[in-house]
Amino acid sequence: MEHRELELFLHLARTLNYGRTSLESHVSAATLTRTIQRLEARVGARLLDRGPRGVALTAEGRRFAAYAQEDLALWEQYRAGTGETAGLTGELRIFATVTACQMLLPDLLAPLRAAHPQIRLDVRTGDAAAALARLDEGEVDVAVAGIPRRLPQSLVSRTVAVTDLVLVSNGEPQTEYVVPARGLVREAAFRWFRQAGVKSVIAAETDGHEALLALVALGCGIGVVPRLVLDSSVMRDRLVEVPADLEPLTVGLCARRDDLHRPLVAALWGLRP
Repeated sequence: MEHRELELFLHLARTLNYGRTSLESHVSAATLTRTIQRLEARVGARLLDRGPRGVALTAEGRRFAAYAQEDLALWEQYRAGTGETAGLTGELRIFATVTACQMLLPDLLAPLRAAHPQIRLDVRTGDAAAALARLDEGEVDVAVAGIPRRLPQSLVSRTVAVTDLVLVSNGEPQTEYVVPARGLVREAAFRWFRQAGVKSVIAAETDGHEALLALVALGCGIGVVPRLVLDSSVMRDRLVEVPADLEPLTVGLCARRDDLHRPLVAALWGLRP
């Protein structure tokens, strides 16, 4: 079976959403449907059920997913063992926030591009708070993310940056706060509220740091963001820092522990910017 077909099936097996897999894999819905139908015809069994409650893997589908993962892993191992150190091919899926894409990824990925120019890089962006979940669920191969105090045992990390957390306002007197809806920055902000004895009246919550800075610039409240985000934001000149002693945020390159043997992940993991 073609490796691309197996990759599409595994993506769908993770998302259980035809629309999302079609969008993220850059194929049409019709192409994805035909691919799954071809696989089912070759296997001789239904791999997925589509019902009122959505898509679900059948028992045969779960067994086939294990086969597909092993097949692709063996192919990567074979390619890595050809002796052509610059000949790695395939797709490496990377999750990073917009800020990380701008400030960290170029230096982080430059050595990989130089050593293995044939690797196709699939960079996906989104909410920082979702980074480790998307990695742990297998949607991406590596992620640039904030590192929690206790990293899940299934994941490993390598520090790539340490950034201060800062309070910012639009310069007007404020008594309310704008904080992320979830994630490490929110947790750090509430720890500071407790330690500093600050009455935290929350005016708004956002899914992303860029949206948070926009609300702060509009005067909705004082915001809590990583300095890395503030320094790269187009809002920077419209904001002022508010003195506060918040703990720094460690940003790392993260991968699943079991994936460190995979050639594409190992190629990135073993290089230093």
